[in-house]
Amino acid sequence: MSSSDPQHGDGAASVQRLNPKVVAISVAAAVGGFLFGFDTSVINGAVDALSEEFTLGSGLTGFAVSSALVGSAVGAWFAGSLSSRYGRVKVMVIAATLFFVSALGSGLATGVWDLIAWRVLGGLGVGAASIIAPAYIAEVAPAKYRGRLGSLQQLSIVLGIFAALLSNAVLANVAGGASSTLWLGVPAWRWMFLIEAIPAVFYGVFALKLPESPRFLVANGKLDEASRVLYRFTGELDVNLKIEQIRSSLEREQRETLRDLLGNRFGLRPIVWVGILLAALQQLLGINVIFYYSTTLWQSVGFDESQAFLTSTITSVINILATIVAIVLVDRVGRRPMLLIGSGGTTISLAAMAFAFSFAEGSGEAVSLPDPWSTVALIGANAFVVFFATTWGPIMWVMLGEMFPNRIRASALAVAGATQWLANFLVSTTFPAMSQIGLTFSYSIYAVFAAISFVFVVRLLPETKGIELEDMDDLDVRGSRRAGPGS
Repeated sequence: MSSSDPQHGDGAASVQRLNPKVVAISVAAAVGGFLFGFDTSVINGAVDALSEEFTLGSGLTGFAVSSALVGSAVGAWFAGSLSSRYGRVKVMVIAATLFFVSALGSGLATGVWDLIAWRVLGGLGVGAASIIAPAYIAEVAPAKYRGRLGSLQQLSIVLGIFAALLSNAVLANVAGGASSTLWLGVPAWRWMFLIEAIPAVFYGVFALKLPESPRFLVANGKLDEASRVLYRFTGELDVNLKIEQIRSSLEREQRETLRDLLGNRFGLRPIVWVGILLAALQQLLGINVIFYYSTTLWQSVGFDESQAFLTSTITSVINILATIVAIVLVDRVGRRPMLLIGSGGTTISLAAMAFAFSFAEGSGEAVSLPDPWSTVALIGANAFVVFFATTWGPIMWVMLGEMFPNRIRASALAVAGATQWLANFLVSTTFPAMSQIGLTFSYSIYAVFAAISFVFVVRLLPETKGIELEDMDDLDVRGSRRAGPGS
């Protein structure tokens, strides 16, 4: 493997252009993100009807809504070790099966506890998909385009959220209400769950047709198959050199376990702590409060209940467009600069919302804002969505998929992913109690975490733009890359 090969320049594996095949398999893998977004949002349109159907109190209703997040944390935790043992593709197929079974079970549930059980089962699929898709895309994507392809995960999530909102509205409109009977004598709210089985089937079919990750294949001695994947899908010009680089990065690995994450810094390796903090801070900014509990905000600025779907749809569209902007910019601007802009923007937006709600009149669902503070709150909420969706929303998933060394990637991503879901559960379940203290208090807390995220990016987060996965061992958690041999 000479470094003087005129065709390959200095001998580094290079990519002349973005192979359409790698785009296709990245899109197929990201369908898991679509189901992730759909599954976590679909219950919002059904919650009032199922609460009435099963005569639920507010506490049990809240747990039925958030129970999927518990399953998601567990699914994320185990997805890494399962994918290291059985492969990324097989775990995607398992996740698709869980989505399918959960959709049918939730739609046909006879009581709240079996509904919760089916939602937890679906959560296992959500957690697994949230980990496997970014890991797989990072491992098949050329370094030059990895940010854009990795951002497809977040784009799929927001499209899934939009699709769930749209299908819920259509089904409720056709039936005349979520509780009203639709097809086959089944209420519309049950069809809201059942319809998820359709994309679950597509995800399973797509997953079965995906090639396995070349890094998993090399780790398991399937070099010929890894060569075919690298040549046909990633467009590598020097396949043998690339395989040698992967083998070199994996040569000390016997079998990846959670024990490999241990280090001298508070029990874990520094890069693992960085991944955990990155995942937690994404949720502690409070994004799901905007999506899960937006009704109070819209009503406080003068919208009536009939406009709730329109405003939710507008927010979802803004989310999608902003995510597309992130896909365009992430490989040009870099991860750290975009996250710094996001941290600064969300801090200001949340602070504006907190200040606006200090002038609120009334409490609970009766809260209202006088002019001009209603306008300030409305602008602040949408600005927050824009800043989050162009930065922390997609880039967190991109970085988690690429920032860890090869030999600990799956396990470290599992730990960080489980942290993200636990933080999601924490924020979603504490907001109602915090809002009783006051929305100014709630949004101030999230603004503080947004400010902390700015310091975190400046002090600890490494830049991963353009770095090959085989070189991630050289990352420095203080924002630069350590000089390795020969550099």
